[in-house]
Amino acid sequence: MYDFTYHRASGVADAIGKVNAAAEGLFLAGGHTLLPTLKLRLARPSDLIDLQDIGDLRGISVSGDGVTVKAMTTHATVAGSKEARAAIPALANLAGGIGDPHVRARGTIGGSISNNDPAADYPAAVVGLGATVKTDKREIAGDDFFTGMFETALDDGELVTEVSFPRADRAAYYKFKNPASRFAIVGVFVARTGGGVRVAVTGAGPCVFRVGEMEEALAADFSSDAIKDIQIPEDGLNSDIHAQADYRAHLVNVCARRAVDAC
Repeated sequence: MYDFTYHRASGVADAIGKVNAAAEGLFLAGGHTLLPTLKLRLARPSDLIDLQDIGDLRGISVSGDGVTVKAMTTHATVAGSKEARAAIPALANLAGGIGDPHVRARGTIGGSISNNDPAADYPAAVVGLGATVKTDKREIAGDDFFTGMFETALDDGELVTEVSFPRADRAAYYKFKNPASRFAIVGVFVARTGGGVRVAVTGAGPCVFRVGEMEEALAADFSSDAIKDIQIPEDGLNSDIHAQADYRAHLVNVCARRAVDAC
């Protein structure tokens, strides 16, 4: 690990000020990706700005419109929230399946979506529910937030403050998980809302994506039979030691059907 200067921010404005004043500053949320990256010397920030003390970035609020989760809220908190589970059960279930108890106790929604690991679970919920990501500067539609592998629409020094998820008439998330890490080899979030049907896939490609053909079929007939014959092209999908592209393409259909059945 290279040397860096460590800061504990007292508030959002303080965090923004510290990261902007640094030569190469980074925010530290749960640290599950950033700290191993630093240990392997794959990153060399001049400053780390720890967000742990910012109480305004923690908490869940539920309204008639949906659920808003502050950026430093842990996965365990979302999974254990009776209010969030009552409003959007699929969101709480997804959070409860992230990693292991240690990961869920420290990992945060803001850190997860800002890192945008291609196998992370939360991006599927953000896109699948058509959520809105709020930062210190603006609001970003979920469809526009994730731009590529480990890439988002965030500008340098921009901080996610909360994510707002609209309620769904029916929604579920199903993933085929890596047995060791519990990352999604393929995960599919299916939701039917007032705005239509959404099918969001994580783990299969470099970045979360939607499957328009499945969305159209489910809009006409919300049943797993309606999508059973839809094939996902393997071109551009991930291939690694865990699964080849053709297997991931097959899993998208399997996971989507199981998610529909779970709605």
